[in-house]
Amino acid sequence: MPSTAAALSGRRPRGSLKAMRHRHFLPALAVLLASCGKDPAQSFAGLTRVSAASPFSAGCIAAGQTGTNYPNAEVEPRLAIDPLDAKHMVGVWQQDRWSNGGANGLGTGVTFDGGLTWTRTFVHYTLCSGGTFQRASDPWVTFAPDGTVHQIGFGFDGTDFKTAMLASRSSDGGLSWSPPVTLFGEDDADTTIDKETITADPHDAQTIYAVWDRLTGVNTPSSPTNTGPAWFTRSTDGGNSWETARIIYDPGQNAQTISNQIVVLPDGTLIDLLVISTNLNDPKNSPDNAAVLRSTDKGMTWSQPVPIALMDEIVVVDPKQTTFDIRSGNIVPDIAVDGSSGALYVVWEDARFSGGTKEGIALSKSIDGGLTWMAPVRVNGVTTAQAFTPAIAVAQGGIVGVSYYDLRNDNPGDNSHLLGTRWLATSRDGGATFQNTALSSTFDIRNAPQTVEQTPSGQRFAYFVGDYEGLVAVGASFLPLFVIANDGDTGNRTDVFARPITSGPKVQVLVAADLAVAPPRVRTGLRRAF
Repeated sequence: MPSTAAALSGRRPRGSLKAMRHRHFLPALAVLLASCGKDPAQSFAGLTRVSAASPFSAGCIAAGQTGTNYPNAEVEPRLAIDPLDAKHMVGVWQQDRWSNGGANGLGTGVTFDGGLTWTRTFVHYTLCSGGTFQRASDPWVTFAPDGTVHQIGFGFDGTDFKTAMLASRSSDGGLSWSPPVTLFGEDDADTTIDKETITADPHDAQTIYAVWDRLTGVNTPSSPTNTGPAWFTRSTDGGNSWETARIIYDPGQNAQTISNQIVVLPDGTLIDLLVISTNLNDPKNSPDNAAVLRSTDKGMTWSQPVPIALMDEIVVVDPKQTTFDIRSGNIVPDIAVDGSSGALYVVWEDARFSGGTKEGIALSKSIDGGLTWMAPVRVNGVTTAQAFTPAIAVAQGGIVGVSYYDLRNDNPGDNSHLLGTRWLATSRDGGATFQNTALSSTFDIRNAPQTVEQTPSGQRFAYFVGDYEGLVAVGASFLPLFVIANDGDTGNRTDVFARPITSGPKVQVLVAADLAVAPPRVRTGLRRAF
């Protein structure tokens, strides 16, 4: 997600960092490049490196922008799996992150062999990638049931107020992409759009849904008249054209939505997960509530919000220094549906399990189509370490997988580093209990790109690997896509990695080498000339 920058929305953490999303640039005299070269990347046992050196030239950056650019730094990946071929997946991420929001472009990685090898490409969203916007953010990707791939991104300029939600599609498995289609765009100094997602209907290859939030009053964040409704559009011709975007839920003044994400139940019902924040002009006393909207007519009409839980999220901090935090997905929950039973699972960051002192991972479940929700349970393995930025998927047999970062392996006596680890928690009893397995060895989060957050008390800095990560179910197992910081490498601060992993002691282990290699397929479904 973007941070505080012109034409950009700053995030809304709880407590000391909580403020309505802003859209202004931080003062700076010139663009700073953190580094230019891409050094040999750090190696991690059992992981496949998905990203590589930036495909963009240093000269592609538009003049007049402020902030620090981090060439070769990838953050915020998302992953989708082909329903026709479990060896075929497409991941997306921010490429060349900026300190004050967005990136030079959005990268795409394609695998046809279950994650063993990846082909990299990109959609033409930005100037650096052959498009028109100066920056892009918040990539998301989805597969239609015929194998067509759709992705969405947020394009914006750093020197004016132009913003747009942009969608693209691929009929060759993600190797090439159509020119972006504008779903919604505007040029207004006092509004912004943010946190979009895209979902292909698994029952209808022609229907694709997109949702996001739109904020007003971003230049006056303490105004009680500010709004932030949820917006929606859909395509009924396979992504060739889109309906006029419209509001599907408005929480009213002094309130906003964020993190809208649609999943589709086996009976075709649409579920839109969202966060509803109220009392915005008092950031320290502004509750965030996870909720869902329901639609039984493919998005034509929507229910009122059904509450899931109050999100008792706090800021993830660097416990060994006072000037930096970790920017996490603390207002970005994730949702998954069991394709067999229709059970819904939602995960988010929450400090309730530590008495409000440390961020953890909470999960709630619905077995009646999102009409009622069970009390939250803890997912993360320990409560003594901060845990953050979860992703969720449901595998065959109803096995639930949740990936997340935590700091349990950090050495409190080492003030020079802050060591994080990515984990996979799995449940074979419908989310009641979890077993935790490490996905990565430790890495130094302090080498990640830095962001600048505008808070009620002024500017604050944070390390950033993404507001979300990726996780898909592959049979009875899971394949995660996540960012790791490369220790001490300022020319290549982060990379995107994938790792197939078992979901439990009685579940067959799935590794990339065990999958038969399939060549790229020629699509026999809908074809277009791009």
